[in-house]
Amino acid sequence: MNDLNTLFEQDANALTVKDDDLSSVGALAKRAKELEKEIEDLDRVISERKEQQRKLLEEAIPAKLEELGMKKFTMADGSQIDVKPFYSASIKADNRAQAFEWLRQHGFDDIIKNTVSVRFGRNEDGLCAELLNLLREKNYPVDQEQKIESQTLKAWVRERVERGEAFPQDLFGAYIGQRATIKSA
Repeated sequence: MNDLNTLFEQDANALTVKDDDLSSVGALAKRAKELEKEIEDLDRVISERKEQQRKLLEEAIPAKLEELGMKKFTMADGSQIDVKPFYSASIKADNRAQAFEWLRQHGFDDIIKNTVSVRFGRNEDGLCAELLNLLREKNYPVDQEQKIESQTLKAWVRERVERGEAFPQDLFGAYIGQRATIKSA
């Protein structure tokens, strides 16, 4: 029993935290918080720089070259600047139903992707083989998701613009602009 008490005392002494240990933990935590703030600041700076770069590549350089009547430019170091159109689109959640209906009415419903998922409990594997309409008739919980992949939507917008076909650009969040690319020599 005496040996057991000695072991308990040794364990208790090993768990004793010294003030030096606590202050070093505090210093480490303080440094971690400082680094967290530095990272947040750097993230903000990176976002600002990306926006500045975007404005140069999508606004300032294309505008200046257009003003000069040029689409391409070779710099003294051999780097080439080329301005080409780019396309962007994103359907807002509020416009999704109306945009999908417009696509269906105009024969473009093939870009809409449908996902149907059904939740089953234990021992209901046999029900998985049922067809979707059978599930709906029997009131099983069926979720349907409709979406258009972002790259598919951008390609669709590009095709419409390049073919000169009108479409409601606001409904599809379409943005058509010019973008400069700079290739080093």
